[in-house]
This record gives sequence, structure tokens and C-alpha cells, in this order.
Amino acid sequence: QVQLVESGGGLVQAGASLRLSCAASGRTFSTLTMAWFRQAPGKEREFVAAITRSGDSTKYADSVKGRFTISRDNAKNTVYLQMNSLKPEDTAVYYCASGWGSNSLSIKGLYTYWGQGTQVTVSS
Repeated sequence: QVQLVESGGGLVQAGASLRLSCAASGRTFSTLTMAWFRQAPGKEREFVAAITRSGDSTKYADSVKGRFTISRDNAKNTVYLQMNSLKPEDTAVYYCASGWGSNSLSIKGLYTYWGQGTQVTVSS
């Protein structure tokens, strides 16, 4: 069992930055692929970014490429999402997810464990 707890969300103006954190329980963190998804009101949950176990490979949704950066610290059992140049369309609940696969990183079905989410609101 892996428990994920997100933090760092908030209300910011367009153009600002936020850093989300996701702390994972357990001793298997370094074996897990980690990802961030988001869900806006009335929309499906969508992929944002993912990072492989060792952190040597990342994948991003086209909508955030160049603005968001995913990283991980295996010593701290934590994955981060640095979000720069935020836009109102980035407003959503952001979820941390973990799984053991290494392919199809953008597919929700790859991920077994999910956090409760943290709200990010970007005003114009």
C-alpha cells in the first residue's frame, strides 16, 4: 500500500508560479513511476506530467510543456511539480499518482495509487 499526500496548491494570479509536492509513504518509492494529473470542473481527469523511477525520463502534456517541470527526490519520498507562467486554464484539482509501469506514462490505468488532490486556482 502506498499513500500519497499532495500539498502546495493555492490561489494565484496569471503568470505566477507554484510548486506542488507529493509525499509518499512506504519504502518502495524508488521503484514507482510517479505522475501528476489534473481535473477541472466538468472535465475528465487529464495527464499533466510523469517521471520514471530513477528520474532519468519525463513526459509532459503538450499544454504544459515548457512551463511545468516534474522532479523527484527518492531520499525524501517526494515528487514535485514546478508550475511557472500559470494560466487560468491551469485551474484544476491536481492529483499525484504512482504505479509500477514504465510505458504509456500518460495513461491513467498505469497508476495504482492516487492522492486526494490539491486545488490550484489561477485568476486572470
